Amino acid sequence: MPAKILVADDDRLLRGLLQHKLAAAGFEVDIAEDGGTAYQLASTMQYALLVLDAMMPVMDGFEVLRRLKDNPYTARLPVVMLTARRGEQDVMDALEQGASEYLTKPFIPDELVLRIRKRIEDDQARELYAQTQRNLPNERIA
Repeated sequence: MPAKILVADDDRLLRGLLQHKLAAAGFEVDIAEDGGTAYQLASTMQYALLVLDAMMPVMDGFEVLRRLKDNPYTARLPVVMLTARRGEQDVMDALEQGASEYLTKPFIPDELVLRIRKRIEDDQARELYAQTQRNLPNERIA
């Protein structure tokens, strides 16, 4: 089953590009065109990752990020901020609030796909390792 990704951006052309690139890379993609919809979808569906713009109507990406990280159900959802905001404080705020990555527009679409794939593969490997560790006997041979 392909990993499911939510893309939240108010730019229709960018949403289309990301949906095309990510689907071609084997991901299942849902789309949100504003922050309120992004928060609602991320809170009610299971996603492997969220690509989130900072500047959107209804709720900006920083508020979406803050609410997701405050919610125990969504706190561990990896979030890649993809935004035109380049300020050092914006980057620091997003990373401190729990964003996994912060990429600025313009960006290289293939690089974004690779970063997303790597993040999801790393998360899957960590989960597999944790499951293996839980299944090991309590006593270890020295």
